[in-house]
Amino acid sequence: MTTPSIFSESVCFDRFREIASHFVKLHNADVLLTSPGFGECGQSFIGLFPDGELVVCAEFLAVSSVDSYADSIVLDVKDFAFSDDRPTIGYVSYECGQAVRSVSTEKSTQYPFVHLKKYKAVLVHDEAESRVKCLCADDELTFSIAQEMQEAGSIVDTDLPNISIQDVSMSLNQSEYEDGVRDTLEYIKDGLTYQLNLSTMLSLRLDELDPAAWFFALNKNFPAPYYAMFQSGDKHIISTSPELFLRVEGGKVTSEPIKGTLHFDDYYPELEDELTSSPKEDAELSMIVDLVRNDISADCKYGSVIVENHKSVFAVDKLLQMYSRVRGELAEGRDCLDLFFNAFPGGSITGCPKKSSMELIEKLEPHGRGPYCGSVVVINGPQDMVSSIAIRTAVYDQTTKDLTYWAGSGIVIDSKPEAEYLETLAKAGKILNPSQS
Repeated sequence: MTTPSIFSESVCFDRFREIASHFVKLHNADVLLTSPGFGECGQSFIGLFPDGELVVCAEFLAVSSVDSYADSIVLDVKDFAFSDDRPTIGYVSYECGQAVRSVSTEKSTQYPFVHLKKYKAVLVHDEAESRVKCLCADDELTFSIAQEMQEAGSIVDTDLPNISIQDVSMSLNQSEYEDGVRDTLEYIKDGLTYQLNLSTMLSLRLDELDPAAWFFALNKNFPAPYYAMFQSGDKHIISTSPELFLRVEGGKVTSEPIKGTLHFDDYYPELEDELTSSPKEDAELSMIVDLVRNDISADCKYGSVIVENHKSVFAVDKLLQMYSRVRGELAEGRDCLDLFFNAFPGGSITGCPKKSSMELIEKLEPHGRGPYCGSVVVINGPQDMVSSIAIRTAVYDQTTKDLTYWAGSGIVIDSKPEAEYLETLAKAGKILNPSQS
């Protein structure tokens, strides 16, 4: 089945965001939003009127060995995503990564391993060209969508909830998190890991939260390149991620791992030098870049994997973040989902070596991660995909009114427990103290 672009219109990003808000409120649309000024990320998506979905649940793990189950996940996702040439949008949870990596867990999860959807129509906005196109095979539906786009009004300004840390339940409080850092340092000394990403889960009840209004207010006030709002059952996955996991365009592969963080109140250029000259932050990034190179090399042409722009810096959420760009080219006979699952979950949110670090994370963290540290993904075909690392990510349960958020930091040998806890709180700043972020 083909999904031609029935129309293409000139629309700026701010107007597209208004259109997205309209469709979320009226039709529960799923939305992936970029933000202007973040380089190559430049496309946003609105998925309208789902007419097919793939939900892979954890319970099926009991009826199969881990290895065969992991293989079946990949085959099921390929069968669904490549069944036609319409875009596939959804998320893959961190727990799916545990299954793929044969990391056992006794923790239960309320999230699917995989939740993907196909849609009757998908709106695609190109930020660089300021144009929107509609992918839809139904002329009547396309005409209706075009009319609704014209009717979409402005987004009403919404105050972000100002949440005190005292109102939040944490799976690892300050003393427990700092103890976790100390335990990790011992694991590093024992040679079980070189770097490990340790997180805590924050949760609270917010009876009056409008998740859609909150999502669009966050995007306006805290721009980042990989925003997503995806409805999974009675839960809203709300990701405000700045990090690219994998982009594949015509077989050309890009990954942009982030490691190295510096919180600031007032930006000045010297701060970038402070970040890039830090031996600790340099070590964090360099270790993960080497891991990502290894992860993608298995599915890329020999000699095609290179590193560009090592130790680049950008600002997001009152944080300076350091990253590198790893590029490659898919090998003959390999597709974007081979690459995705062989590299999943992303090295920046596990540590290295990957499997050993994930086994230690399982011991250190009392909580499950769910969509956090998984990936939000758009699959456009065997050679085309965009996926984020789902950090800065929350879940709002429309039934219980519970908001869950996760934050973490990368631990290396010269990490200081209190500093790592404060970095974790800084990454939760847009949730806990948005007026100060």
